[in-house]
Amino acid sequence: MYAVHLSSMNEQTKPGRQRLSKARVLQAAVTLADEIGLEGFSMRGLAQSLGVVPMALYKHVANKDEMLDGMVEMVFDEMDSPSVGDDWRSALRGRAISARDVLKRHPWAIGLMESRQPGPANLRHHNATMGCLRAAGFSFEMAIHAYSVQDAYIYGFALQEQDLAFETPRSAGQPAQRRAENNGALHKYPPLTEIVTRLPETGYDPDLEFAWGLDLILSGLDQLPREA
Repeated sequence: MYAVHLSSMNEQTKPGRQRLSKARVLQAAVTLADEIGLEGFSMRGLAQSLGVVPMALYKHVANKDEMLDGMVEMVFDEMDSPSVGDDWRSALRGRAISARDVLKRHPWAIGLMESRQPGPANLRHHNATMGCLRAAGFSFEMAIHAYSVQDAYIYGFALQEQDLAFETPRSAGQPAQRRAENNGALHKYPPLTEIVTRLPETGYDPDLEFAWGLDLILSGLDQLPREA
C-alpha cells in the first residue's frame, strides 16, 4: 500500500504539470526515441523525462513491448492513407511521400513498422492501401505484389537515407570520396571513381531520387493487367 501511495504521489501533478495518460506517455516515448534512438531508450529514462517514477508508467502500458506497439501506432497515425475514390496513382504517390516524411521524423521506427501488434491506425492504413489497389482493378495477387514492392521501396529508401545522412545535395559525394581516398581505391574502380568525383558537382537530392523511383514503380504497376 505504501509503495502504491508513493507511485500515486509521484504521478500526481506538481503545479503546472499535466497528469499522466496513456496518450501522454506514448507521445513522450516517441519524442524520446526521436532524440536518442531505440538503443538508448528505456522505461527508466522515459519516466525520468516525465518526472515520475518508472512504476507510474505501468499504469498506462503493461510493459515495454506494449509501449513499442503504441509508439508504432502513433507513427502510422501520422501517415496519409490513400482514399479509395481518388486516382490510385496520385493516392499511392501521396501515401508513399507521406510515409517517407514520417519515417524521417521517426527513423527508429523503420524496422518496426510491420512487426508490431497492429492497432486501429495501423489497420486503417493497411486496409486503405489494399482497398485502393483493389478498387483500381488489381487482382488480389497483383495487389499484393504492388503493395509489397511499394513498401520495400519506401522502407528501403528511408533506411538508406538514414545511413547516408549527408547535410546537403552538394555534400553527397564527399564522405564516399574521403573513404575511397583513405584506402587508396579511388582510381582502381572507374565507375565508382566517377560517382565520388562527380557527385560533389552534380549533387544528390533525396527528394528527387525518391520521387523518380516512386514514379518508375507506379508507371510499372500501371502496365499490369486489371480485372474487368
